Amino acid sequence: MLQGQCAIVTGSTSGIGLGIARSLGAAGVHLMLNGFGDTAQIESLRAGLASEFGVKVGYSGADMSKPDQIRQMVKAAQDELGSVGILVNNAGIQHTAPVEEFPMEKWEQILAINLSAAFYSVKAALPNMRRRRWGRIVNIASAHGLVASATKSAYVAAKHGLLGLTKVVALETARSPITCNAICPGWVLTPMVQKQIDDAAARDGISVNEAKARLLAEKQPSLDFASPEQIGAVAVFLCSSAADQVRGTSISVDGGWTAQ
Repeated sequence: MLQGQCAIVTGSTSGIGLGIARSLGAAGVHLMLNGFGDTAQIESLRAGLASEFGVKVGYSGADMSKPDQIRQMVKAAQDELGSVGILVNNAGIQHTAPVEEFPMEKWEQILAINLSAAFYSVKAALPNMRRRRWGRIVNIASAHGLVASATKSAYVAAKHGLLGLTKVVALETARSPITCNAICPGWVLTPMVQKQIDDAAARDGISVNEAKARLLAEKQPSLDFASPEQIGAVAVFLCSSAADQVRGTSISVDGGWTAQ
């Protein structure tokens, strides 16, 4: 049923967002990518996805902290790809520090990109979904949308807020063929997480494998990472007809993190 639908996936030039974009593309969905990176590499990625899956693929460099650019991204997707029926709010950033040392500008930036951007994206995309009487909104939250960790005040606040936003949008669309849900990943082996592991290994004078094991043992009982492809598969499920009555919920893909 997803063949020919059009999706915006924010923060999709790498990591979880790219895994979701690939999964949707494999289902025949036209894509609007978004994110930062080297221009030539992004163009290679865009063209590669279009060729591999036989779908239209656009790219927007919209800064997700800028509401005007978010609106322009949604309009560009509608103009280039057709009527946008799927919105995946994935873009996010992180910074860690104790509350009393947390830089004010980092707090504002994290809330803008991790929470407010989802609000502005939904606000821009929802009217068209209502006109065409179909839509899927998938917000990528986190295990930190359900539980907390020290030194992550802004990230935890934003992800908790994103789950609240998910529930409100689900209630406001409950009598329509539009759904809104969230996915809560735990540790996912992305380039960003790999860099954290490499840095920890170098700092502590241990092997990369030992650094991975320490990271997982702290939070994730399965002692294994989720993959971007697994997150993508859950997103495709939430966009399918099987999930017509899955509304306002969050699905954890966290190796048991939040079961503890």
